[in-house]
Amino acid sequence: MKTIRIGRLFVAAATLVIMLIIGCKKYNNSTNNYDNGTPAMSNSIQLMANTKFGNIMTDGSGRTLYFFSIDAGTTSNCTGGCLAVWPVFYSANPTLGTGLNASDFATITRSDGAMQTTYKGWPLYYYSGDIYAGDTNGDPVDNTWFVAKADYSVMISDAQLVGLDGKQYTSAGVAGTAISQYLVDDRGHTLYMFTPDKANTNTFTKADFSNNITWSIDSVKTVQSVPSILLKSDFAIINVFGHSQISFRGRPLYFFGQDAATRGNTKGVSFPTPGAAIWKVTNSSTVVLN
Repeated sequence: MKTIRIGRLFVAAATLVIMLIIGCKKYNNSTNNYDNGTPAMSNSIQLMANTKFGNIMTDGSGRTLYFFSIDAGTTSNCTGGCLAVWPVFYSANPTLGTGLNASDFATITRSDGAMQTTYKGWPLYYYSGDIYAGDTNGDPVDNTWFVAKADYSVMISDAQLVGLDGKQYTSAGVAGTAISQYLVDDRGHTLYMFTPDKANTNTFTKADFSNNITWSIDSVKTVQSVPSILLKSDFAIINVFGHSQISFRGRPLYFFGQDAATRGNTKGVSFPTPGAAIWKVTNSSTVVLN
Protein backbone atom coordinates (compact mmCIF):
# COMPACT_ATOMS: atom_id res chain seq x y z
CA MET A 1 0.00 0.00 0.00
CA LYS A 2 2.84 2.41 0.82
CA THR A 3 4.41 1.77 -2.56
CA ILE A 4 1.14 2.56 -4.34
CA ARG A 5 0.58 5.72 -2.24
CA ILE A 6 4.12 6.97 -2.83
CA GLY A 7 3.73 6.24 -6.53
CA ARG A 8 0.53 8.27 -6.68
CA LEU A 9 2.17 11.18 -4.86
CA PHE A 10 5.09 11.08 -7.27
CA VAL A 11 2.74 11.18 -10.29
CA ALA A 12 0.77 14.10 -8.79
CA ALA A 13 3.95 16.04 -8.06
CA ALA A 14 5.32 15.37 -11.53
CA THR A 15 2.04 16.51 -13.07
CA LEU A 16 2.15 19.75 -11.07
CA VAL A 17 5.71 20.45 -12.19
CA ILE A 18 4.77 19.85 -15.84
CA MET A 19 1.78 22.20 -15.52
CA LEU A 20 3.98 24.91 -14.02
CA ILE A 21 6.51 24.52 -16.82
CA ILE A 22 3.77 24.76 -19.46
CA GLY A 23 2.29 27.80 -17.69
CA CYS A 24 5.66 29.54 -17.62
CA LYS A 25 6.23 28.80 -21.28
CA LYS A 26 2.89 30.40 -22.12
CA TYR A 27 4.25 33.73 -20.90
CA ASN A 28 7.80 33.30 -22.09
CA ASN A 29 7.70 31.56 -25.46
CA SER A 30 8.21 33.37 -28.73
CA THR A 31 4.48 33.92 -29.30
CA ASN A 32 3.83 35.44 -25.86
CA ASN A 33 0.38 33.96 -25.23
CA TYR A 34 -1.15 35.99 -22.38
CA ASP A 35 -4.12 33.70 -21.79
CA ASN A 36 -6.64 36.58 -21.83
CA GLY A 37 -5.90 37.32 -18.19
CA THR A 38 -4.19 40.16 -16.42
CA PRO A 39 -1.18 41.05 -18.56
CA ALA A 40 2.29 40.30 -17.37
CA MET A 41 3.65 43.67 -16.24
CA SER A 42 6.68 45.04 -18.04
CA ASN A 43 8.93 47.97 -17.20
CA SER A 44 9.79 48.61 -20.83
CA ILE A 45 8.04 50.47 -23.67
CA GLN A 46 9.11 50.07 -27.26
CA LEU A 47 8.01 50.68 -30.83
CA MET A 48 7.12 47.51 -32.71
CA ALA A 49 6.48 47.23 -36.46
CA ASN A 50 2.92 46.19 -37.27
CA THR A 51 1.69 45.32 -40.76
CA LYS A 52 -1.62 47.16 -40.28
CA PHE A 53 -0.72 50.18 -38.17
CA GLY A 54 2.97 50.78 -38.77
CA ASN A 55 5.08 51.30 -35.65
CA ILE A 56 2.96 50.84 -32.54
CA MET A 57 3.80 51.16 -28.86
CA THR A 58 4.07 47.95 -26.86
CA ASP A 59 5.51 46.90 -23.56
CA GLY A 60 8.79 45.02 -23.47
CA SER A 61 7.11 41.67 -24.08
CA GLY A 62 5.34 42.95 -27.18
CA ARG A 63 1.88 43.51 -25.76
CA THR A 64 0.11 46.44 -27.46
CA LEU A 65 -0.66 49.65 -25.57
CA TYR A 66 -3.74 51.79 -26.25
CA PHE A 67 -5.17 55.31 -25.97
CA PHE A 68 -8.79 55.96 -24.89
CA SER A 69 -10.39 58.95 -26.65
CA ILE A 70 -12.76 59.54 -23.73
CA ASP A 71 -9.65 60.46 -21.69
CA ALA A 72 -9.98 63.93 -23.20
CA GLY A 73 -8.75 65.77 -20.12
CA THR A 74 -6.01 65.08 -17.61
CA THR A 75 -7.55 62.06 -15.88
CA SER A 76 -8.50 58.50 -16.79
CA ASN A 77 -12.17 57.82 -17.50
CA CYS A 78 -11.79 54.04 -17.62
CA THR A 79 -12.96 52.96 -14.17
CA GLY A 80 -14.80 50.10 -12.51
CA GLY A 81 -15.67 47.28 -14.90
CA CYS A 82 -13.82 49.03 -17.72
CA LEU A 83 -10.53 48.13 -16.05
CA ALA A 84 -11.28 44.41 -16.26
CA VAL A 85 -11.23 44.75 -20.03
CA TRP A 86 -8.64 47.52 -20.27
CA PRO A 87 -6.00 47.10 -17.53
CA VAL A 88 -3.74 50.08 -16.93
CA PHE A 89 -0.06 50.18 -17.78
CA TYR A 90 2.23 51.58 -15.12
CA SER A 91 5.96 51.76 -14.71
CA ALA A 92 7.61 54.32 -12.45
CA ASN A 93 10.70 54.51 -14.65
CA PRO A 94 10.08 52.70 -17.93
CA THR A 95 12.99 51.63 -20.07
CA LEU A 96 12.36 53.22 -23.46
CA GLY A 97 13.15 51.85 -26.88
CA THR A 98 14.53 53.72 -29.88
CA GLY A 99 12.29 56.54 -31.10
CA LEU A 100 10.70 57.30 -27.72
CA ASN A 101 11.54 60.32 -25.54
CA ALA A 102 11.41 60.32 -21.75
CA SER A 103 9.95 63.85 -21.73
CA ASP A 104 6.76 62.52 -23.37
CA PHE A 105 6.02 60.18 -20.46
CA ALA A 106 4.51 61.02 -17.09
CA THR A 107 2.52 59.45 -14.27
CA ILE A 108 -0.99 60.27 -13.06
CA THR A 109 -2.77 59.20 -9.91
CA ARG A 110 -6.11 57.70 -10.83
CA SER A 111 -9.37 58.31 -8.95
CA ASP A 112 -8.98 54.84 -7.41
CA GLY A 113 -5.56 55.80 -6.06
CA ALA A 114 -3.60 53.64 -8.50
CA MET A 115 -0.80 55.00 -10.65
CA GLN A 116 -0.85 55.02 -14.45
CA THR A 117 1.74 55.90 -17.09
CA THR A 118 0.79 58.48 -19.72
CA TYR A 119 2.27 59.30 -23.12
CA LYS A 120 1.85 62.87 -24.37
CA GLY A 121 -0.94 63.12 -21.81
CA TRP A 122 -2.76 59.95 -22.91
CA PRO A 123 -3.12 57.28 -20.19
CA LEU A 124 -1.84 53.90 -21.43
CA TYR A 125 -3.81 50.67 -21.29
CA TYR A 126 -3.66 47.02 -22.31
CA TYR A 127 -6.57 45.18 -23.94
CA SER A 128 -7.65 41.88 -22.40
CA GLY A 129 -8.69 40.64 -25.84
CA ASP A 130 -5.09 40.65 -27.06
CA ILE A 131 -3.59 37.19 -26.63
CA TYR A 132 -0.32 37.20 -28.54
CA ALA A 133 2.50 39.70 -28.88
CA GLY A 134 1.60 42.23 -31.56
CA ASP A 135 -2.17 41.64 -31.35
CA THR A 136 -4.16 44.84 -31.97
CA ASN A 137 -7.69 43.58 -31.37
CA GLY A 138 -8.55 46.64 -29.27
CA ASP A 139 -8.45 49.08 -32.20
CA PRO A 140 -11.02 50.56 -32.87
CA VAL A 141 -13.33 49.12 -30.19
CA ASP A 142 -16.34 51.45 -29.80
CA ASN A 143 -14.47 53.92 -32.04
CA THR A 144 -12.85 55.19 -28.85
CA TRP A 145 -9.88 52.84 -28.37
CA PHE A 146 -6.82 53.22 -30.58
CA VAL A 147 -3.36 51.68 -30.68
CA ALA A 148 -0.82 53.94 -29.02
CA LYS A 149 1.60 55.45 -31.53
CA ALA A 150 4.40 57.99 -31.35
CA ASP A 151 3.70 59.52 -34.76
CA TYR A 152 0.05 60.55 -34.70
CA SER A 153 -0.40 63.89 -36.48
CA VAL A 154 -3.90 64.13 -35.02
CA MET A 155 -5.88 62.14 -32.48
CA ILE A 156 -9.51 61.96 -31.38
CA SER A 157 -11.22 63.02 -28.17
CA ASP A 158 -14.77 62.40 -26.97
CA ALA A 159 -16.24 64.82 -24.44
CA GLN A 160 -18.90 67.38 -23.65
CA LEU A 161 -17.87 70.65 -25.31
CA VAL A 162 -17.76 73.66 -22.97
CA GLY A 163 -17.37 77.13 -24.43
CA LEU A 164 -15.53 80.20 -23.20
CA ASP A 165 -18.83 81.32 -21.67
CA GLY A 166 -18.92 78.19 -19.49
CA LYS A 167 -21.98 76.77 -21.26
CA GLN A 168 -22.29 73.38 -22.93
CA TYR A 169 -22.27 73.00 -26.71
CA THR A 170 -22.65 70.35 -29.38
CA SER A 171 -20.27 69.78 -32.28
CA ALA A 172 -22.67 71.83 -34.43
CA GLY A 173 -21.67 74.88 -32.39
CA VAL A 174 -25.05 75.36 -30.72
CA ALA A 175 -25.92 75.12 -27.04
CA GLY A 176 -26.72 71.58 -25.98
CA THR A 177 -25.73 68.56 -23.93
CA ALA A 178 -23.97 65.83 -25.87
CA ILE A 179 -20.72 63.89 -25.92
CA SER A 180 -19.01 65.02 -29.11
CA GLN A 181 -16.15 63.37 -30.93
CA TYR A 182 -13.60 65.82 -32.31
CA LEU A 183 -10.08 66.14 -33.65
CA VAL A 184 -7.19 67.08 -31.39
CA ASP A 185 -3.45 67.16 -31.92
CA ASP A 186 -1.18 64.37 -30.72
CA ARG A 187 -1.20 65.81 -27.19
CA GLY A 188 -4.96 66.20 -26.94
CA HIS A 189 -5.27 69.92 -27.70
CA THR A 190 -8.52 70.79 -29.46
CA LEU A 191 -8.42 71.65 -33.16
CA TYR A 192 -10.94 74.01 -34.77
CA MET A 193 -12.06 75.06 -38.22
CA PHE A 194 -12.90 78.65 -39.23
CA THR A 195 -16.27 78.55 -41.01
CA PRO A 196 -15.47 81.34 -43.54
CA ASP A 197 -12.32 79.57 -44.81
CA LYS A 198 -12.20 78.40 -48.42
CA ALA A 199 -11.04 74.97 -49.58
CA ASN A 200 -7.50 74.46 -48.26
CA THR A 201 -7.20 78.23 -47.92
CA ASN A 202 -6.65 80.01 -44.62
CA THR A 203 -8.62 83.29 -44.73
CA PHE A 204 -8.08 84.19 -41.07
CA THR A 205 -4.35 84.48 -40.44
CA LYS A 206 -2.76 87.84 -41.29
CA ALA A 207 0.43 88.02 -43.33
CA ASP A 208 2.38 89.32 -40.31
CA PHE A 209 0.87 86.62 -38.06
CA SER A 210 -0.27 89.31 -35.62
CA ASN A 211 -3.48 87.39 -34.89
CA ASN A 212 -1.81 84.01 -34.60
CA ILE A 213 -1.89 84.32 -30.81
CA THR A 214 -5.68 84.33 -30.78
CA TRP A 215 -6.08 81.50 -33.27
CA SER A 216 -2.78 79.81 -34.05
CA ILE A 217 -2.30 77.50 -37.00
CA ASP A 218 -1.53 73.83 -36.41
CA SER A 219 1.83 73.94 -38.11
CA VAL A 220 2.30 70.23 -38.78
CA LYS A 221 4.76 69.85 -41.65
CA THR A 222 3.94 66.28 -42.68
CA VAL A 223 0.83 64.16 -42.29
CA GLN A 224 1.96 60.99 -40.55
CA SER A 225 -0.38 58.60 -38.73
CA VAL A 226 -4.06 59.28 -38.05
CA PRO A 227 -6.56 57.24 -35.97
CA SER A 228 -7.85 54.17 -37.78
CA ILE A 229 -11.41 55.49 -38.15
CA LEU A 230 -10.12 58.44 -40.20
CA LEU A 231 -8.66 58.52 -43.71
CA LYS A 232 -5.17 59.89 -44.11
CA SER A 233 -6.21 61.13 -47.57
CA ASP A 234 -8.63 63.58 -45.89
CA PHE A 235 -5.63 65.51 -44.55
CA ALA A 236 -3.28 67.84 -46.39
CA ILE A 237 -0.54 70.38 -45.69
CA ILE A 238 -1.16 73.91 -46.98
CA ASN A 239 1.07 76.97 -47.16
CA VAL A 240 0.17 80.04 -45.11
CA PHE A 241 2.56 82.91 -45.84
CA GLY A 242 5.51 80.54 -45.82
CA HIS A 243 4.31 78.43 -42.90
CA SER A 244 2.82 74.94 -42.97
CA GLN A 245 -0.71 74.25 -41.72
CA ILE A 246 -2.58 70.96 -41.64
CA SER A 247 -6.10 70.81 -43.06
CA PHE A 248 -8.88 68.25 -42.74
CA ARG A 249 -11.31 67.75 -45.61
CA GLY A 250 -10.17 71.07 -47.02
CA ARG A 251 -10.57 72.94 -43.72
CA PRO A 252 -7.43 74.50 -42.20
CA LEU A 253 -7.03 73.57 -38.53
CA TYR A 254 -6.33 76.00 -35.67
CA PHE A 255 -5.76 76.12 -31.91
CA PHE A 256 -7.62 78.60 -29.70
CA GLY A 257 -5.27 80.73 -27.62
CA GLN A 258 -7.57 80.80 -24.60
CA ASP A 259 -7.57 77.01 -24.45
CA ALA A 260 -4.07 77.63 -23.07
CA ALA A 261 -2.71 74.44 -24.65
CA THR A 262 -4.65 72.44 -22.07
CA ARG A 263 -6.08 69.00 -22.77
CA GLY A 264 -9.87 68.93 -22.69
CA ASN A 265 -10.40 72.67 -23.15
CA THR A 266 -12.89 73.50 -25.92
CA LYS A 267 -13.50 77.18 -25.18
CA GLY A 268 -13.30 78.24 -28.82
CA VAL A 269 -16.71 76.77 -29.69
CA SER A 270 -18.49 79.84 -28.28
CA PHE A 271 -16.07 82.48 -29.57
CA PRO A 272 -16.60 85.29 -30.45
CA THR A 273 -20.41 84.99 -30.38
CA PRO A 274 -22.06 82.11 -28.50
CA GLY A 275 -24.19 80.01 -30.83
CA ALA A 276 -22.88 81.61 -34.02
CA ALA A 277 -20.73 78.55 -34.79
CA ILE A 278 -17.98 80.62 -36.40
CA TRP A 279 -15.32 78.36 -34.92
CA LYS A 280 -16.24 74.68 -34.72
CA VAL A 281 -14.61 71.38 -33.89
CA THR A 282 -14.12 68.86 -36.69
CA ASN A 283 -14.92 65.15 -36.86
CA SER A 284 -15.99 62.38 -39.21
CA SER A 285 -19.21 64.29 -39.92
CA THR A 286 -17.38 67.39 -41.15
CA VAL A 287 -18.39 68.14 -44.73
CA VAL A 288 -15.62 68.25 -47.33
CA LEU A 289 -14.86 71.81 -48.42
CA ASN A 290 -14.35 71.98 -52.18
